[in-house]
Amino acid sequence: MAQQYPDHIWHNGRIKPWAEATVHVMAHALHYGSSVFEGIRSYETPNGPAIFRLTDHIKRLFLSAKIYDIAIPYTLEEINAACREVIKANGLTKAYLRPVAYRGLGGFGLSAETPTDVAVASWFMGPYLGAGVLEQGIDACVSSWQRFAPNTIPAGAKAGGNYLSGQLVAREARRLGFGEGIALASTGLLSEGAGENLFLVFDGALHTTPVSAALLNGITRNTLITLARENGIEVVERDLPREYLYLCDELFMCGTAAEITPIRSVDGKPVGAGKPGPVTARMQKLFFGLFEGSTKDQWGWLEPV
Repeated sequence: MAQQYPDHIWHNGRIKPWAEATVHVMAHALHYGSSVFEGIRSYETPNGPAIFRLTDHIKRLFLSAKIYDIAIPYTLEEINAACREVIKANGLTKAYLRPVAYRGLGGFGLSAETPTDVAVASWFMGPYLGAGVLEQGIDACVSSWQRFAPNTIPAGAKAGGNYLSGQLVAREARRLGFGEGIALASTGLLSEGAGENLFLVFDGALHTTPVSAALLNGITRNTLITLARENGIEVVERDLPREYLYLCDELFMCGTAAEITPIRSVDGKPVGAGKPGPVTARMQKLFFGLFEGSTKDQWGWLEPV
């Protein structure tokens, strides 16, 4: 099915028709990957549409820009307002948001001074990895591509260039017939999925790889750690070897796009019983309960549109 584009986008300070939000072919970001971005979801809730952890996402956008010296010419409050404005302009309630700041047309060198362009897009997006995956799970594989080593590319920034690594992991997995790929760090230990964080379940406890394992410290990851601990589920952050993917009782990946996607097998080996397990189901219930009203939002994560 062809992609259905929305009617409007917020670009450099105003709402405009989608087709008018253009970038010059010599823009710095196109050649050097000099962009930072976020993925955010808006959900329908009993109190109306709400953006999940909007402010936390935009704070991270500015922190990613800080690492790469990308000066964003708007305040956090202005980007927050742009997110709300573009959702309304497109008549959406449940939506995916993509704020992006990038070095535009200017000088041609790596360290050239250029203006920073900013855009916020919104569109409807269902389950990222396909219909039914939240209930049935996916089959994953360990990629032949490793994540970048420490002190090379900063994994803590959500930057466009970083996702060349994720593209290699994801495209290899699709080519081999898997739903998603899992990457190892340069240490040979587990890192994360192509664009998702990992949680392994052992004896009812959640185990997840640390931020030192060349991964993005995901906002959904932080959400699940908070929800689990609040509800008496132990969470352990530690280095994990590859074979633990085959030994764990349950396994799932998480992210704004992927939400909570169970993994039923890795490299053709079934995870646990080969189907989503009870801890994964409980974490899904706690997470989606934030939007349905069954999980109390005591942290102020739901920000009304």
